[in-house]
Amino acid sequence: MALLPILRWPDPRLSARCAAISADEDVSALVADMLETMYDAPGRGLAAPQVGVLKRLFVMDPGWKEGTPDPYICINPVLSDFSDELKSGPEGCLSIPGITTEISRAASVTLAWTDLNGITRQDRLTGFAAICAQHEYDHLDGIVTFDRLSGEARALAESSYQP
Repeated sequence: MALLPILRWPDPRLSARCAAISADEDVSALVADMLETMYDAPGRGLAAPQVGVLKRLFVMDPGWKEGTPDPYICINPVLSDFSDELKSGPEGCLSIPGITTEISRAASVTLAWTDLNGITRQDRLTGFAAICAQHEYDHLDGIVTFDRLSGEARALAESSYQP
């Protein structure tokens, strides 16, 4: 395993839409490196494009800082069934260090993904886990937290950022 460098915004790879991972593609070494990098950062989620790999893959462990690590390894994830209820709260991003922005997201969402064994999984996420999954999923579509802000809020956040 190895720590991977985390790209910093405005690296153009963070704005790219990622390609699907084929069923025969082995991403186990990448996943191991991403988990090591995420925990070392220390973050709660990390998407492949944040380490320069433009593939539809993210890892997350929303509760590890409060308990035992229990990571999700999400290959070709899909989000659906977004709740009408929204939650606004502070979000940070490993690719935009030092900046926390107020983002509004669905309070609950269904996450479907393929795991490292090729098994299709599905989970209904609520609370911080739902927020974390939506944040990481955004990275797979080339969206960073700045893109979720109004013009004025974005300008203020960008002016505070030191790449």
